[in-house]
Amino acid sequence: MTVYLLDTSVIIDVLNAKNRRDELLKELLGQGHSLACCSINVAEVYAGLRSKEEPRTRTFLESLDYLDITWDIARQAGLLKRDYGRKGITLSVTDTTLAAVAINHGCVFITDNIKDFPMKELILHTH
Repeated sequence: MTVYLLDTSVIIDVLNAKNRRDELLKELLGQGHSLACCSINVAEVYAGLRSKEEPRTRTFLESLDYLDITWDIARQAGLLKRDYGRKGITLSVTDTTLAAVAINHGCVFITDNIKDFPMKELILHTH
């Protein structure tokens, strides 16, 4: 069984019924895999949430496995941002944190934003 950490854009697509994301996630669940989020996803989703969307959004987010961001993960996120910055590649702290969560928890990361996740140790699932 594989754990798939979802990028926030994937979660938003599911909530807005776009890009057939629900089909992909149902397929992965049907194969026995699990889906996950972390505090970055929750914060990003809630930042753009309209109050009428909250009940359905909360239900969906709570259906996902929740992966903690530990001190070591936060440290790794900062180091990824720093190290790529030294190479002239500007990455956001939120993206490097998502990458660090996936790497440390051994997850496959589902995203369309490949350019934001150049980490060689990160396993990507693009769709």
